[in-house]
Amino acid sequence: MAALDTSLSTAHRARQDFVEQGLDAALSRRKPTGRQYRKPDGAQGAWLVALACGPASEGQARWTLKLLAQRMVELEVVDSISPECVCTTLPENKAAPSRRRRDVFRAPA
Repeated sequence: MAALDTSLSTAHRARQDFVEQGLDAALSRRKPTGRQYRKPDGAQGAWLVALACGPASEGQARWTLKLLAQRMVELEVVDSISPECVCTTLPENKAAPSRRRRDVFRAPA
């Protein structure tokens, strides 16, 4: 561990991979296991941009990421979408009228 400047857990995982799967598994990197969000396709992204740039839902002063995600599901544009996916999709399209706060989108004046 000291020679390679690694942690105890890294050494333990490498040793366990070597015993269970062989040298190649111990030396190669694993794929990330973090959650991967599916990005909307072109038509779904266009719906999202149009929705975010329009007036907010009735009774709401502005769009939130959660409200945008819920509305996309209500309109049956997507089966499901997370607020995180909405957050990453809108700035890519430069459709966020309020660039200072990523969690809230205001309707254009």
